[in-house]
Amino acid sequence: MNASCNALKRMDNITHSLVGWALAETGLKKRSRKGLAACVLAANMPDIDVFFGWSPWAPLAMHRGFTHGLVGGVLLMPPLLAGLLWLLDRWQVKRGDVFKSGLPMRFGWLVTLCYLGALTHPLLDLQNTYAVQLLSLASTQWFHTDGLFIMTPWVLAMLGLGVWQSRKRRTGGPAVLALAGLVAFILANIGISGLARQALVNDGIHADRVFASPGPIRFWRRDVVWRERGSITQGTYDPLVNLGHLIERGAPVADNMSDPLVARAAVATPETIKFMAWSQLPAARIERQRCSAKVTFGDGRFFGMRTITSFDVAATVPTPCAR
Repeated sequence: MNASCNALKRMDNITHSLVGWALAETGLKKRSRKGLAACVLAANMPDIDVFFGWSPWAPLAMHRGFTHGLVGGVLLMPPLLAGLLWLLDRWQVKRGDVFKSGLPMRFGWLVTLCYLGALTHPLLDLQNTYAVQLLSLASTQWFHTDGLFIMTPWVLAMLGLGVWQSRKRRTGGPAVLALAGLVAFILANIGISGLARQALVNDGIHADRVFASPGPIRFWRRDVVWRERGSITQGTYDPLVNLGHLIERGAPVADNMSDPLVARAAVATPETIKFMAWSQLPAARIERQRCSAKVTFGDGRFFGMRTITSFDVAATVPTPCAR
């Protein structure tokens, strides 16, 4: 939710940039001057929300909210980016700059490329367990397919190779193959995550919420976390070891979300309110003191993750003083 989370999200912009770049190298960058810039910048544009965490407007302050939705990120923002690129181009023309590409400025194509690039962003973010509010403002529901780890070396290598070969050979074929390979990779991983969810059912687990995160290197494995009757449990699924069942299962941890103290703490500060709007597997730890209780909230999706150390917030609420 805070600094460490945002740092990890900025790393993922490498993937977003490569997708936009590969899209441009299919031949689309030749449709208009600034075509490459349009594809790459539009592919990253929704992440502008990381600079607006202070905003009093919750859909904008919430990362992966309004700017990642089909209305804000896909419909409204691309023409704004196209307009800025067009103004930059007009300024360069007035300065007498010479464009090595020799391409004309076609504003209609520039807008189209911004739309195509922008569309790739929520589709990629949809694939990992952080999830995305696709229907913001109409709904605050979070969507996820669990098809990719937040940064996958296999994807980076695939896209990087496609871009490099397209530029080297001066043809869009390798970039097209790279993008097709990415789609196939994602679909295969979504299928594996579906098998992981079925493994819970096969093991007699009746969860009301499940996340099955692929690994960054061993992409076929799943770190599975689920909520069942007020407890959060983690497990591991590997179809190469056991296709129909989990291979590891941890002890359930009570989420304490039904405790009245937790309910009070959840609305005690702006930080806890924002956290609860974002968290999808909230859990609370209660530390009782003489006249108060400190409640620390975490999210079950990120328990034990070594790459993220501060997905939590805390609030202190008054209680009757113990004698």
